[in-house]
Amino acid sequence: MDGISWTASAMQAARARLEIAARNLANASSDGFRKTVAHVTLTARGLVTRGAVSHEQGALRQTGRPLDLAIAGEGAFRVGGTETRNGAFVRDTQGYLCDDRGRRVQGTHGFVRVATDGTLLDKIPLPYRSHLISGALESPNVNAVGEMVAVLDAQRSFESAQKALVSIDEARTKAANEVARLR
Repeated sequence: MDGISWTASAMQAARARLEIAARNLANASSDGFRKTVAHVTLTARGLVTRGAVSHEQGALRQTGRPLDLAIAGEGAFRVGGTETRNGAFVRDTQGYLCDDRGRRVQGTHGFVRVATDGTLLDKIPLPYRSHLISGALESPNVNAVGEMVAVLDAQRSFESAQKALVSIDEARTKAANEVARLR
């Protein structure tokens, strides 16, 4: 692998780190969001960045709204065919537990119904040792300051690789011109 390929892979890895940090930062106020952690490895093809979702628990905060649900531990709510940790729910006109988009929450035996007194009429399946906390939401597990530092670090890494690429290109151009002049 030549110098240009190495620096190009470094630029791609820095760009991927930047995208991960920017996504985390954009969701720093999204309830239930779990950040992605960037892992950079050196391979035979250069630097490669892979992201892995952090399963670190976000802080739980009381809302006082009985249909807000936070998961203490692992697991997620099944809502509209997707999984989410955002437990900001309401009761729709037909008595189902729904998110802010009107998508119903999946329970053990179908969609979860809510009694008029706010009692859930079905269980929400969760892994062993995980439980729900009513009247609370999970904050994102994102540290905004840390993500800003990651954005700046990725930008600096990209710029350093870009400068190295320019230097390699200039050296090759100079060498090619000198060879042509010597002939």
